[in-house]
Amino acid sequence: MILTVIQVIAAVLLIVLILLQERSAGLSGLLGGDSGGVYQTRRGLEKAIFYGTIFLAVLFVVLAILQLWL
Repeated sequence: MILTVIQVIAAVLLIVLILLQERSAGLSGLLGGDSGGVYQTRRGLEKAIFYGTIFLAVLFVVLAILQLWL
């Protein structure tokens, strides 16, 4: 039960962090969207949001596997 609650919270936070990311950082920027062809490094809050998204995605997958296992 507690794993389900934690997974739902992680899912909601993951959605929020994904929506906060810059538009050109996604798949559209990779495929030639409005990125302008200039490489931009992540700094400050943008970098924290990026690493937080990765952390929450890994946490979400680990929780899903734990729920299947238990």
